[in-house]
Amino acid sequence: MSDAAAAPQNVAPIVDSHCHLDFPELIGDLDGVLARAAEAGVTRMVTICTKLRNEPQVRAIAEDHAPIFYAAGTHPMSAADEPLATHDELAALANHPKFVGIGETGLDYHYTAESKAIQQESLRVHIAAARSTGLPLIIHARAADDDMARILAEEHANGAFTCVMHCFSSSPELARAALDLDFYLSISGIAAFPKSAELRDIFANAPRDRLLVETDSPYLAPPPHRGKRNEPAYTALTARIVAEAMGMDYADFAAQTSANFDRLFSKAARWSGGT
Repeated sequence: MSDAAAAPQNVAPIVDSHCHLDFPELIGDLDGVLARAAEAGVTRMVTICTKLRNEPQVRAIAEDHAPIFYAAGTHPMSAADEPLATHDELAALANHPKFVGIGETGLDYHYTAESKAIQQESLRVHIAAARSTGLPLIIHARAADDDMARILAEEHANGAFTCVMHCFSSSPELARAALDLDFYLSISGIAAFPKSAELRDIFANAPRDRLLVETDSPYLAPPPHRGKRNEPAYTALTARIVAEAMGMDYADFAAQTSANFDRLFSKAARWSGGT
């Protein structure tokens, strides 16, 4: 296993809470990706498995690199094409010391509204696994605000669980619904786009202790790399733009979001090496 990443001197450490290092755009250059991340101060990252049949490959990435943790679930856009995950299947993954979250799961009606019924069923299975394991749920939500808010509230009433709204770019109403359940909002490169002032306002008005930052790489690269491959190093670019918009010093913003990550992904915070 490689040594844990450490931020260079005078570079504030920060966490990329959501990336996809197994995707073809990144896996072929993983050593370079991780070196650039370390240089930018990204000391830890969570790589997300979106199809459970790919879990062994994603797990291996986390096992081979100390700064990397992983989560797994069935992405809502794949829910109709993949076997329905079971509670026991997801819960069993939690036995791995570097498995730190359930998902990503959720609802996506933008491209795959025809599968909304199976998406909702899959989401509830993932929620049950998050509740029983104590690991945070990682939610993808697009064009499904009303159903998302309703299901999260219904399920939370049945038993508490923790959750992050990954790559949050939805309405202020869904943000408030999530925050009212003590969930977290994660900031992606979308928030750094020039026309995303309303989204930056959502984050600026959220409690500081409920914000994470991510890349969702290889997608959604922030300026000046918009339209190109994203990678974990660019966490710092997004964070600088959003910190400025919020009137925060970058180092303070990095420290706050890292502390928030440790609180939500407490298993990653407790990890001390070994597999």
